[in-house]
Amino acid sequence: MHDLVVIALTPPLIIGVYKDKKLIDTIKSDERSSEILPEIFKELLSKYEVGHIIYAKGPGSFMAIKVSYIFLRTLCIVKNISLLATDAFYFNNNAPIKAVGKLYFVKNRDTIATQSFSEVPVMEFALPQDLILEDFSEETAPFYGIGAVG
Repeated sequence: MHDLVVIALTPPLIIGVYKDKKLIDTIKSDERSSEILPEIFKELLSKYEVGHIIYAKGPGSFMAIKVSYIFLRTLCIVKNISLLATDAFYFNNNAPIKAVGKLYFVKNRDTIATQSFSEVPVMEFALPQDLILEDFSEETAPFYGIGAVG
């Protein structure tokens, strides 16, 4: 049984394949999540029996969050795969995440807020080498962080 981790909040899209909780393969793509997720998952599901799919539920790009959640949630229902999630800070060592304009999402303990920065913070997502399923939640609803700008 394999587990998959999906980080689809900003380019590049990153997917990790885990066997016995160890990272064995990484897939990266700069293509739009809506276009590439079905192709990648068609190939992955033909190669692996998947027990869990874990995704970064936000904050990040609203559209990327929506697309990845709807795609992954539907896939998990149809294929009877467990969907788990956590916030994006888990995958970037709690670095600020781009929001809008000069605003960035920051995490202080359990609170996520926005903060302005004069210099653009360095932010890169990375897959963990070892997967700890207990770090993830069955609460998979997307986290957008801020409301739509009107």
